[in-house]
Amino acid sequence: MDMCGKILITCSLVVRTGLHIGGSGIFSPIGAVDSPVIRDPLTQRPIVPGSSLKGKLRTLLVRSDSYQKGNGIESLPEIDQEPEGILRLFGCATPVRRSRLQFSDCFVTNAEEMDAVGLTEVKTENAISRSNSVANPRQIERVNPGVKFGVRIVYDIAKKEEMEADLTLLAKGMKLLQLDYLGGHGSRGSGRVSFRDFHVTNCEDHQEDSSLTRLFKEVEDYELLPV
Repeated sequence: MDMCGKILITCSLVVRTGLHIGGSGIFSPIGAVDSPVIRDPLTQRPIVPGSSLKGKLRTLLVRSDSYQKGNGIESLPEIDQEPEGILRLFGCATPVRRSRLQFSDCFVTNAEEMDAVGLTEVKTENAISRSNSVANPRQIERVNPGVKFGVRIVYDIAKKEEMEADLTLLAKGMKLLQLDYLGGHGSRGSGRVSFRDFHVTNCEDHQEDSSLTRLFKEVEDYELLPV
């Protein structure tokens, strides 16, 4: 399948409530946080892995499609049985289908702005046994509200006639994410995020596509916790 070109979608992912995407706990010295966040090994700042963002968007779109078809959201189809539009965007291993979307890892863009409060916090939670009331405290590291991550998504234009439908579906996934959560502990209030400052650029001429930018600007209207 020939690629006609590429579209670059950029925006800011803004943390609204503490965000936890877990990192490695292979070595945990005494006194260390039980569940640290994943970090960039070069800067030691937290990151949002592209795989986490891609996986969450895909799951939300599949759930939405299943709900609209009256199948509920608890029993989802196998990946190769997902709707055609989702398979076009996110790909499939068996049978092999190339993903039209490429998600980069998301890095902090406002570290200096967050100097006063820091990029992360440590939240202590207590799991209390119902049978004997014994407490089991644990510490969870979370990215602080206000931290911004730079999102960069490349879309491969495989068929120009499918581009608008594909990007409309991607925008829908981003709307759904703002009404859901990213990372862990979402049912307890963590992981609320929003998307801001969209720009959509044609990589061939480096010109911004105003109509596609407007399409993604609509995502901002679905922000659950606006500032």
